[in-house]
Amino acid sequence: MFSLVQKRRLFFLISMAVIIPGVLIMLYSLFTTGSLFRLSNDFVGGSIYELRFTEAGADETAIRDVFQQFGNTDISIQSLGATDEHRWSVRANFQDEEVQTNILNALEAITPLDRASLRVEQVSGTVGQEVSQSAFLAVIVASVIVTGFVVIAFRQVPNAFRYGVCSIIAMVHDVLVVSGIMSLAGLLFGWEVDALFLTAVLTVLAYSVQDTIVMFDRIRENIPKHLGEPYEVIVNRSILETIHRSLATQLNAFFIMIAILLFGGESIKQFIAILFVGLLTGTYSSIFIAVPLLVAWEKGEIAFINQPKKDLTPLEGEA
Repeated sequence: MFSLVQKRRLFFLISMAVIIPGVLIMLYSLFTTGSLFRLSNDFVGGSIYELRFTEAGADETAIRDVFQQFGNTDISIQSLGATDEHRWSVRANFQDEEVQTNILNALEAITPLDRASLRVEQVSGTVGQEVSQSAFLAVIVASVIVTGFVVIAFRQVPNAFRYGVCSIIAMVHDVLVVSGIMSLAGLLFGWEVDALFLTAVLTVLAYSVQDTIVMFDRIRENIPKHLGEPYEVIVNRSILETIHRSLATQLNAFFIMIAILLFGGESIKQFIAILFVGLLTGTYSSIFIAVPLLVAWEKGEIAFINQPKKDLTPLEGEA
């Protein structure tokens, strides 16, 4: 039988090779920009302009020049819809009504604006902070609930608490990988963290936990079926029996996301890209981190945990 759990140290090293550079990138971003990520107006506040020109002639450079003339230093410009629709979304600094009027007049000097479809909104950074705090609280509560659920569901398995802890560690693994990628994309491509990023992270965590629990559940089923086999062999058997289902489910989602990345609108591509990376690392962590980590813990290989090695063959009374 091909053994995956015996290569657990390799899998752990691969994860560290991704997570450590990601953490360093976030620290670099923190020291150079004052934030772990490039934040959108959803978090720092500002003005949002939804513009539609009735004729061609306005491009990103011309629009940016107009906003910079009125003191805007942090500008995000995005084309909306088809090219012939001449629609743009602009996120800029807070401006009073007089400055907004001057900006719109300057834009109309480039090419006529459709004033009927014009929309200008002020976004408070407090809203974004409240959303991020709620998302952080949701992750903490979800972690506690997942741990409790796993302990109760796996109560007939020795050391059920370890299954819950390994599930949470896999969640943290996924958050660190996605955060590192997002921080790097912010530095290289100007990607900004917004409410959709939080949605993507929470979605990734849900997928990751569900996939991990499926793996653990097969281990629980196989322990009484294969009495006398070493614990490591039972776990490896469980992975091989479940991996095809996990990969088949995730591949369907990957194909859909790739299609959206290739043919979808610009406004959703960043969200889909982060979701794609998150589901990829979530699938990896469920198979190659959570379950091997459980074996390493059972065998006393985790540092700072005084767990001597012992014979882990399940006893009939423990099944």
